[in-house]
Amino acid sequence: MSPILVRPVREQLEHDRVIRLLQAKYKRKFDVSINPGREQTAPVVIGNSNWYPDLLLQSSDPRPKLLGTVEVETAESVNHLEAMSQWGTFGRLRAPLHLYVPVSSVDATRRLCASLGIKVSEIWAYNALGDQILFTLVQKAAGRKPLGRRDPKAATPARRATSKPTSARRAKPTRAPQRKTAGKKPVVRAAAPRKAVRAAKKVVKKQVANAKKKVAKKQVVRRNSKKVLKKSKSARSARVVRTVKKTSKPSRLKER
Repeated sequence: MSPILVRPVREQLEHDRVIRLLQAKYKRKFDVSINPGREQTAPVVIGNSNWYPDLLLQSSDPRPKLLGTVEVETAESVNHLEAMSQWGTFGRLRAPLHLYVPVSSVDATRRLCASLGIKVSEIWAYNALGDQILFTLVQKAAGRKPLGRRDPKAATPARRATSKPTSARRAKPTRAPQRKTAGKKPVVRAAAPRKAVRAAKKVVKKQVANAKKKVAKKQVVRRNSKKVLKKSKSARSARVVRTVKKTSKPSRLKER
């Protein structure tokens, strides 16, 4: 159960809507079960207590295995309590954790995960635009396998072992292995988070602009259709007036 017991109505509706869209997205590869709102139908047993993530990804075997957990957050639920209680517990599992947060809360989620040491495999940003919800991948942890795919490097050692041994003439001289110095350590370069956020914002801006263009085109079509309807109505009324005048003339002559 989330520490935020009461969400605003609009945020709760948006939260449940995103959960159902993700259910349709992950349904192609996994057996998906959801816990929208206050529903508690699909639990995860951690220790002696049951936890209820927003989406639970399992294998379609007779004995299902846990393959991943998904948490959908809103602007109000991205806080220190939520990160400690739910993100921390789901991040300790072997199955990867995916977070879906609004675009405005991406930086806050990164700070919370870094300060609390939470292992998150992927962070996605979503943006609601009218009837559409756009998803963009913001951060992906290194060394994590993508959901539903096997590691291609795992099959290479077996292939090399089954290969035929080469002849002694064609064999190349092997070099002696170089000794590694204990003092030097490999330099690990951290990925620049600002560049990823900027790229995600650019993608979101492009998608928003395209959606606005579509809405503007629809409005132009509606205006043109309204104009055509007005012209047709005016033409019909003019015809009716003409017919009334024609029918009224012989009646006046008879009266005279």
